[in-house]
Amino acid sequence: MKGARPALLSAPRRWLQRRWLARLPRRDSLQLTQRNVYILPTSAGWMLALTLGVLLLASINYQLNLGYLLTFLLAGSAAAGMFAGHANLRGLVLHLQPPAPVFAGQRCVLRITADNPGKRVRHGVALAVTEDIEGPPQWAWTDVPAQGSAVVELAFVPAQRGWQALPRITAETRFPLGSFRAWGLWRPAAQLLVYPEAEAAPPPLPPARPQGTGRAGTRADGADEFDGVRAYRPGDPLKQVVWKKAAQAWATGGSLVSRDRPQALPGRLWLDRSATGLADTEAALSRLTAWVLAADQQGLQWGLELPGGVRLAPDSGAAHRQRSLEALALHALPGGEAP
Repeated sequence: MKGARPALLSAPRRWLQRRWLARLPRRDSLQLTQRNVYILPTSAGWMLALTLGVLLLASINYQLNLGYLLTFLLAGSAAAGMFAGHANLRGLVLHLQPPAPVFAGQRCVLRITADNPGKRVRHGVALAVTEDIEGPPQWAWTDVPAQGSAVVELAFVPAQRGWQALPRITAETRFPLGSFRAWGLWRPAAQLLVYPEAEAAPPPLPPARPQGTGRAGTRADGADEFDGVRAYRPGDPLKQVVWKKAAQAWATGGSLVSRDRPQALPGRLWLDRSATGLADTEAALSRLTAWVLAADQQGLQWGLELPGGVRLAPDSGAAHRQRSLEALALHALPGGEAP
């Protein structure tokens, strides 16, 4: 029963928190102002308040003037710390650089620039991703110089492939005494494209598909070559001689003719789901992603076919690699289109 009560209270609290956070507009820049910076005592602050209460009661009971002096001195310092902490965060402007695409399972690094238009240094400013994470937030601390800026990098691991909304970011400070915590919440508007996770040890690339068969051109090198046959050349094996046509040629004063060997045109590398041999969609996409990376690393040309009509013609280069990975990232996702 002792553990059931927190669980009963935490569910409504999370629901109210989600409802409240959903009302925060998404934006890639945030200015911390009087309206969006909140402040509450920390655990140390509550202990300080309790201590001040005990000191005040003792001073009243025993009429201790030094007790009054110490109590009000500490209380005044705590109150000044509260205003200083709130002002330390208020006025900062945060800018987010759009994140580059990452592969599922890899860390995405968010670069945030904190601009300080004020004439005093902002000490002890911390930023952290505080949504959809496991464990305590990983705070990144910095000091922002007067009328200057500081860059903070935050990292998180996206949960799945496709276009993902960036998680909520919290900016906070406990400057100067640590008795109060001032913080602001930020929901970035930029979205992150997450490629499928590449298979760790994929099999070799599938064989290239033949483009069809071709035949040596007609009337090449000035000889009497026809479609399927050509003039006999010294060194041609006898089994390659077309004796029926040779007899007809002899009758008209011609010479031997040989079969023209069809020349297979070079094949094209096509990557499709059937070549993976995997029934699971995510596993197949993971293998295709690894093949795309391998083909790109080897400088090959490859085409990509996916169920649903997605077909990228064979090509190579960084742009083709990006188009292929994007198609794999958005495959079979509801609403899987670029925002």
